[in-house]
Amino acid sequence: MNIEGNAFDDLRRLHARVVRDTVRLVARVTPADLTRPTPCAGWDVNDLLDHMTAQHHGFAAAAEGDGADPARWEVTDGGYGKAADRVLAAFAAVDDPDRPFALPEFGPGTVVTARRALGFHFLDYVVHGWDVAHALGLPYDPGPDVLAAALPIARAVPDGDFRRAPGSPFAPGLATAADASVLERILAMLGRRPADTAC
Repeated sequence: MNIEGNAFDDLRRLHARVVRDTVRLVARVTPADLTRPTPCAGWDVNDLLDHMTAQHHGFAAAAEGDGADPARWEVTDGGYGKAADRVLAAFAAVDDPDRPFALPEFGPGTVVTARRALGFHFLDYVVHGWDVAHALGLPYDPGPDVLAAALPIARAVPDGDFRRAPGSPFAPGLATAADASVLERILAMLGRRPADTAC
C-alpha cells in the first residue's frame, strides 16, 4: 500500500466521507436493532458498534501520539458520533504521512506510518459501513471513487487461518464470480459474503 504526497490528502478526504457515512448509518440504529446479527458470526449490532467506537478512539489516540497504551483501544462511553468526530479531527491534524502510529491492536509493539494507518482505518470503515447497512437491511453504496481506493488496500491485507481467531474483524478471503462488482470483491477478500450474513 503506497500512499504518497497528494495521495495521502486524497485518501484522507475519502476516509472522512466514509466515516461520516457510517455516522449516518449508525444514527438509524434503534434499540431493537442492537441484537440483530451482523455479517460476522458472534457479533450483533451492539458488539459491532462497540468495536467501531473503540477503534475510532484507538486510532485517534495513535494520531495524537498515545496509541501504544492498550487502554486507549477499549470501549468507552460518549457515543459513536463523538468518537467519529475525534478520529477525523486527529487524522486531519497529521502533517507528516510518515509519522509513526502505535497500533497495539495489530500486535504488541506494532508501529506503522500515518499513511498506512489511514489506509487501515479507511478500509475498515468501508467494510464496517457495509456490515451495519447489511445488518439493518439497508442499501450500501460508498461510491466508485471510494471503492477504487479501497480495492488495492484490501488486496494488500494478509490472508490466512489467523483470521479465524476469535474477535478477528476479517474472516479468511472468499472466491468471487468473474462478474462480481468492486464492492463484492472487496467484501469477499475480507471474508464477507454479500448474499448472506455469514462471515
